Amino acid sequence: MSLTETPLAPAPSRAPAWSGRLWGVLAVLCVVLFLDGMDVSMVGVALPSIGAELGMSESSLQWLVNGYVLGYGGLLLLGGRTADLLGRRRVFLIALGAFAVASLVGGLVDDGVLLVLTRFTKGLAAAFTAPTAMSILTTTFAEGPARNRALSIFTVFGASGYSSGLILGGLLTSAGWRWTFLTPVPVAIGALLVGIKLIPRDNARAEGGHDIWGAVTLTGGMLLAVYTVVTAPERGWLAPLTLASAVVVAALLTAFVLIETRIAHPLIRLGILRVGTVVRANLSVVALMGSYISFQFIMTIYLQNVLGWSPMTMALALLPAGIVVVVGSPLVGKLIDRYGTERLILASMVSLSLGYVWFLVTAGSTPDYPLAILPAMLLLGGGFGFGFSAIMAQGTDGIDDAEQGLAAGLLQTSGQVGSALVLAVVTAVLAGSATPVDLSGFRPGLNFVTAVAVAGLVLNLVPLARRARRG
Repeated sequence: MSLTETPLAPAPSRAPAWSGRLWGVLAVLCVVLFLDGMDVSMVGVALPSIGAELGMSESSLQWLVNGYVLGYGGLLLLGGRTADLLGRRRVFLIALGAFAVASLVGGLVDDGVLLVLTRFTKGLAAAFTAPTAMSILTTTFAEGPARNRALSIFTVFGASGYSSGLILGGLLTSAGWRWTFLTPVPVAIGALLVGIKLIPRDNARAEGGHDIWGAVTLTGGMLLAVYTVVTAPERGWLAPLTLASAVVVAALLTAFVLIETRIAHPLIRLGILRVGTVVRANLSVVALMGSYISFQFIMTIYLQNVLGWSPMTMALALLPAGIVVVVGSPLVGKLIDRYGTERLILASMVSLSLGYVWFLVTAGSTPDYPLAILPAMLLLGGGFGFGFSAIMAQGTDGIDDAEQGLAAGLLQTSGQVGSALVLAVVTAVLAGSATPVDLSGFRPGLNFVTAVAVAGLVLNLVPLARRARRG
């Protein structure tokens, strides 16, 4: 019986101390995840300044965000499996180098279209670095206490990267928006040089590398799916082009499934989706990230556009959630060892749902920060901090080393594409309302965010309820 199926895991024996090299590998992986989180939030803060200097409209500026999501979410599955097939170290280092180059170019260009292309390139690079970093971690650290501890540290850097990006974005934008693109460059180059020295070469690679049509249909389907999701709110969900795009997505992904069931060495073994814990982890990360990112999106618009807060004040208001994640995540590994992933994910979903419900109940038309916003951010930080590492552990536990990149890619694809879908629905709901003058105009979006979190809670209650009935 795996850790994720055990109601109460036994206390683990003391794990051996990590070597300096092992710490170094983990540091490189954490720095890259930190850069991914920081880059997303920094650019978000800088959008008004970029638009003013380059003459970009609001719809064009959205592609600085959506272009990244398109490259990232569209290629994550392919990125994870490519690492399994071609070697994790090679794919990770090449993608990290591409990220550094795209960041440098983005800080130097004077054309909006080229800037969007650099964002797409960075998203594409992240689609390879993110699942590859996760698979390097899960194959370097043995399943159990060592991996749980490494995942909890990994989570700290992801959350602190996003939170730091909010603050750094406000500071750097005041000096010039280009610094939000240039600042990650020396950090990425440093991580690349250290990674070349410390990350071990792959001992073995997974079989399969001739599934060309599988790669084409998967990549095309995922790219078009993300494009359809991020453009539907502006174009209209029932617009002819949106519907036609959805039909093509369905055709491409159906063709991919048919190819994978018939080829000798599939790009992705579909049998992995028959593992209950893997499916549950992927749905849980949609509920976690989709609701969390959409709530922050709503609060960013409300605090700046309605209340007139500065970007720095807004960032400080949302920062407590990130602080809770940073402080609490190092403890998550020990909690997983003691209680198992199921109970920890359930606790995460309870905290997350309570955070949204608390805000809805206490906010009124103009929420008071100490009473409504701060408690909600603390509960959301607890939900994310407890849940993310536990979900990552549940979704990769028991998976062969040859498929760790695939499992990691599935989780991160679910998180990214799920977040884009939830955010697109929230955006469509808000677009259908009159221009809000207080929080009441945002309540339909907040209600949907809360429903997503509660669905995640119910999803994780079901297996525990079934066992309770049988027991």
